Amino acid sequence: MRTLLTLLLAAGAYAAPPSKIFPYGYDLYDLPNGLRLLTIPTDFPNIVSLYTVVSVGSRHEVEPGKSGFAHFFEHCMFRGTKRFPPQKWEAVMKAAGAATNAYTSDDLTVYHATFDKSGLESILDLEADRFQNLEYSESAFRTEALAVNGEYNKNSSEPAQQLIEKLRATAFDRHTYRHTTMGFLADIKDMPNQFAYSKQFFDRFYRPENVTLVLAGDLDPKQVRTMVEKYWGPWKKGAVAPQIPVEPPQTAERKAHVPWPTPTLPWMMIGYKVPAFAENMRDAAALDLIASLALGRNSPLYKKLLLEDQTNDVLQGGYENHADPFLFLVYARLKKETDLPAVQDAIISTLNGFKDNLVDAQRLEAVKSNLRYSFALGLDNSEAIAANLAGFIALTRTPETLNQVYDLYASLTPEDLRAVARKYFVASGRTIVTLTHQKEAK
Repeated sequence: MRTLLTLLLAAGAYAAPPSKIFPYGYDLYDLPNGLRLLTIPTDFPNIVSLYTVVSVGSRHEVEPGKSGFAHFFEHCMFRGTKRFPPQKWEAVMKAAGAATNAYTSDDLTVYHATFDKSGLESILDLEADRFQNLEYSESAFRTEALAVNGEYNKNSSEPAQQLIEKLRATAFDRHTYRHTTMGFLADIKDMPNQFAYSKQFFDRFYRPENVTLVLAGDLDPKQVRTMVEKYWGPWKKGAVAPQIPVEPPQTAERKAHVPWPTPTLPWMMIGYKVPAFAENMRDAAALDLIASLALGRNSPLYKKLLLEDQTNDVLQGGYENHADPFLFLVYARLKKETDLPAVQDAIISTLNGFKDNLVDAQRLEAVKSNLRYSFALGLDNSEAIAANLAGFIALTRTPETLNQVYDLYASLTPEDLRAVARKYFVASGRTIVTLTHQKEAK
């Protein structure tokens, strides 16, 4: 049975009662080719923000030896087309006063631009062209692939990056979350030889069914629809859904260590297997609240490790929304290697405490209020509105998800948090990775 909400969204109706966390009306419209358009008129004059959300990330890199291509296209998409080679693309963006960039994560790639509204039609034309007609030579491909290799080498000089890579490779056996967005090093080194495969990857995933245009700003939704239909409507369907490997259940705690060749502060990461966001939004919301209570700046653990004992200078982490089951993560950087066992015990004991004890109801309500009002205050310009929606749009393609999440926060009780902690904070689902300076043997 179709709900009233479904009917409203299908009709492209405005929606957003004032009581919802997302206070803006919006127009949601699906083109016949599967591309979704989300237009959010705001009261911030003259400025428009366009977030082109592609539901393709490193999760989709299922072929052995081919990791890193979602991130590669974040680079390659700036190579231009016959109509708009790079210099002309930049000139159009500059004429509109645009600030542009892109990023890739496990589940999505996002291209974004914020500009004067007078440049809206030109930029919609420009962006539609590069998504439909991207063109690059083999020599340009090799150059970009080498640039990706350079980026990997730069990132890998950071201990935290190596720690994350080791944690993923240890925690996952089959799923593509086993590698980071950058990809495996061997695949990156071989990338310059994969010109033909790159064309296949682009043709398979860069299709309208995988794309949502999020436009926020000084806009008329009807005019936006007309422009998008003109420039993006001819784009042909053809997305091919990958067969993403299912991760088998973890049955025992896993541990690994990264020896670091030069002096560095010691690091620790602890990850617990947790559910996919789309499959279990209620548990995801509960884990968000636990993260704030356990690891936030006002938490007892943070105060103990960073202020009282001063063993740490970093403590953070929490639940990250993912399309498939991922990890509840805790990052800790210490000042002395000898404190690693005690800090590990303190973190695990804190999380276990949520299994054994009910959270104080007043403290829980304070955290809920802080999350709600901090988020609401952050929606203070058109770019922030589009940016905050992008991650949810990649997973569910509707801003209503944002309202659902904050409604769930409000409904959760101390008993709910205890039940979720008992379900996921178990030793058999835990992975611990440490990184320390490897002292030379004498």
